Amino acid sequence: MDSQAIEFRLNRNHGAGWLTRYADPEATHFLRPFLLHRLSHRPEVSPHVRCMLLLRMRDGQQIFSLLDVMPASFDALPDTLDAAAMARIVHLLDHGGLPTQAEWASGNT
Repeated sequence: MDSQAIEFRLNRNHGAGWLTRYADPEATHFLRPFLLHRLSHRPEVSPHVRCMLLLRMRDGQQIFSLLDVMPASFDALPDTLDAAAMARIVHLLDHGGLPTQAEWASGNT
């Protein structure tokens, strides 16, 4: 999905190859939609979904990031968590004090 955000020049992406280099490939990462973003000047990508993203990095730390996702791609994601697990993750994203991608990257890249 990050490559799609880059391809469509959406504002919230991690840059080419960043997730591959730093995110744990064995982890289950979580997207939480929070905004349907409409761009009147770019109808080809409007609307798209701005998501909060919980990532586990290769060093084991969890971080908060944002990612813009096209609706069809978001809708195609499988549901992999039960309601209790999802509630814990939503609480962590909303109140967990997670470092942001930029904060994590400043100490790890």
